[in-house]
Amino acid sequence: MAETNSTFDATDEYESASTEPTATRAELYKEWLDVAVLAPLRVVWNDWRTKTGSLIILFYVLIGTVGPYLVPAPTQGQGPRYAGPFQSMSYPLGTNDIGASLLSELVYSTPPVLKMILAGAVFSTIMAVVIGTVSGYKGGIVDSVLTTLTDIAMTIPGLPLIILLLAVFEPESPYLIGMFLVINSWAGLARSIRSQVLSIRDHSYVEVSRIMGASTPKIIADDVLPNIMPYVLVNFVNSARGVIFGAVALFYLGLLTGFSNNWGITLNEAYTDAAIYSLDKVYWLVFPMIMIVGLSFGLVLFAQGTEKLFNPRIRARHADTVDDTASYEE
Repeated sequence: MAETNSTFDATDEYESASTEPTATRAELYKEWLDVAVLAPLRVVWNDWRTKTGSLIILFYVLIGTVGPYLVPAPTQGQGPRYAGPFQSMSYPLGTNDIGASLLSELVYSTPPVLKMILAGAVFSTIMAVVIGTVSGYKGGIVDSVLTTLTDIAMTIPGLPLIILLLAVFEPESPYLIGMFLVINSWAGLARSIRSQVLSIRDHSYVEVSRIMGASTPKIIADDVLPNIMPYVLVNFVNSARGVIFGAVALFYLGLLTGFSNNWGITLNEAYTDAAIYSLDKVYWLVFPMIMIVGLSFGLVLFAQGTEKLFNPRIRARHADTVDDTASYEE
């Protein structure tokens, strides 16, 4: 009789478990969208630095993508020579020595700069992350080879190497120029990442993944990278700022050619025309400098607040489909 009762109890438990509601595919997609997309956006919007930096970056992206379709290309005779700013809607920021609109020059200089930033920062960051994480996690001969390669890259003077590459290859693609500008700047970040990974790889959760048979790429992606992503993102922004300043400086000095519009070229033309000595022409220098400083400032603000994006507790707090108490306990 007892055996019969236990059988009925097991059957009842099975039936009750089978009748419990399960999440539908649509609900799973909704939860993923909330946790992976909407929660980070809420985190960004609730921090004034990240929000301000994101809006500034978005403004420059719109200038570089939509601006050329709304603003005519800079040509000679768009207005009178040396017209001051805010005098006409045809050239709201004034004109240069040939009567070309300064607004048109700045707008058409933005897309190549954004392409250089994207290529240079992505190249530098990927090189540093791959070499630094693999070197720090694997150790042994792999670590020795990659560390030697990193040390060699760090000992090569950056500016002479960049000038040499530009003189030899004479690149005209903004993506290639962006990579040349950070050709060896990844080495310092790689060494820093290696040092962090050396301490992370001995943590208990990494050891558990290793015992469970997880592959090296999976351990690095799941257990190592999330811990160093705030630091990596800050250095990504620093690489982007380095590309901005490097490109502007080389265009200003005339070491980069192949582009008719660049903020550095505009500064060079203004300086050559003695705009620095004339209050009537000083706007020719001020507006390109505002564009350079504004983009750099937006990147800095964005980097300062992005640490919260990689904090799982903060993301869970801003997710509607995740219980706060459960996330903290986890």
